[in-house]
Amino acid sequence: MTPEYIVKTPDVCGGKARLDGHRIRVQDIACHSEWWGWSPDRIASEFNISLSQVHAALAYYFDNIEEIRDEMQRELERYQEAKASSPSLLTEKLSRQKNQSA
Repeated sequence: MTPEYIVKTPDVCGGKARLDGHRIRVQDIACHSEWWGWSPDRIASEFNISLSQVHAALAYYFDNIEEIRDEMQRELERYQEAKASSPSLLTEKLSRQKNQSA
């Protein structure tokens, strides 16, 4: 059963589960809860959403944990690929400055 607060829309947030009326993904709330140790009250306050919405997102996350974690893993892999294929402009600039001063 999908909580009434959670929706998936193909053209919003890549079709990932999110809070209805927001671009806040279930995975965003799960990360803040599990990895950053934020309480539901803090998440609600920081995202300017209701405590019920936070709990609905967390319930959806735990009911669909494999799906959400797989999405998060794919997102991390895309980020790492993009980072590897696009070197940091700051690193390049610092390297040039170091080579010029040597």
